[in-house]
Amino acid sequence: MNLILQGLSADSAAASRIAALAGAARVLPVGANAYRCEQVQYSDALKAEIDAACLAARLDHAFVEAGRKLSDFGLVAMDMDSTLITIECIDEIADMQGLKPQVAAITEAAMRGEIEFRESLARRVALLQGLDASALQRVYDERLRLSPGAENMLAAAKTAGLKTLLVSGGFTFFTDRMKERLGLDFTHANQLEVVDGKLTGKVVGGIVDADEKQRTVERVCAQLGIDTRKSIVMGDGANDLKMMGVAGLSVAFRAKPVVRAQADVALNFVGLDGILPLFA
Repeated sequence: MNLILQGLSADSAAASRIAALAGAARVLPVGANAYRCEQVQYSDALKAEIDAACLAARLDHAFVEAGRKLSDFGLVAMDMDSTLITIECIDEIADMQGLKPQVAAITEAAMRGEIEFRESLARRVALLQGLDASALQRVYDERLRLSPGAENMLAAAKTAGLKTLLVSGGFTFFTDRMKERLGLDFTHANQLEVVDGKLTGKVVGGIVDADEKQRTVERVCAQLGIDTRKSIVMGDGANDLKMMGVAGLSVAFRAKPVVRAQADVALNFVGLDGILPLFA
């Protein structure tokens, strides 16, 4: 296996220490702040040691098969809130009602897996009843920001021939705009009901929960004529685990502990383009 180490700064001394701990045959730079440690004999015990050492050094790491290329995949699928973008849109919408703490607490519990997603969404959306729909545009204009490395990652994926999917338990108002802004191929999200310019506190149609996220990845892969193992799936919360579970590479981005523990790769410090050194 190769062990990829990367951080926000070029700490070659820390990388060398961790490479020695891993028993790497050699260490090569694969980017400004990334290193490939080659011919590492993987074991669960070694992974636990590397986990602790990298956390202390504020480095991200991943064990990857030698020779794997980004073009081996056909799809990159992403969660939206707190993955492709830095905010939870529903929390920011609720802030327009003065209800951000109440909604954010439900969001956090759902992302940790403590509340079933459908229940959490219904409870949060209900609190938005009566809010002027113009609040959605304000959130988009004033608060929505792309996560670090998002555009670099998408550009590299497209160059390598991958299609792009944004699948979200959030709302079509935002995924539609992300699709146009970033040139994404597919999007799927929940639709907020608006009547007479006001949010009704309900969603229209089916709910995009964990099961629907998984089905969406499977549908898009089938449409592309590829196995789901040819997909890279990125997420941060418990409702992303099912779609991450069918992927060939699952990536936890700034994720909850339950997600980091089950993902193939966890990016805690670097941006979304932290997946690129895995294939360098």
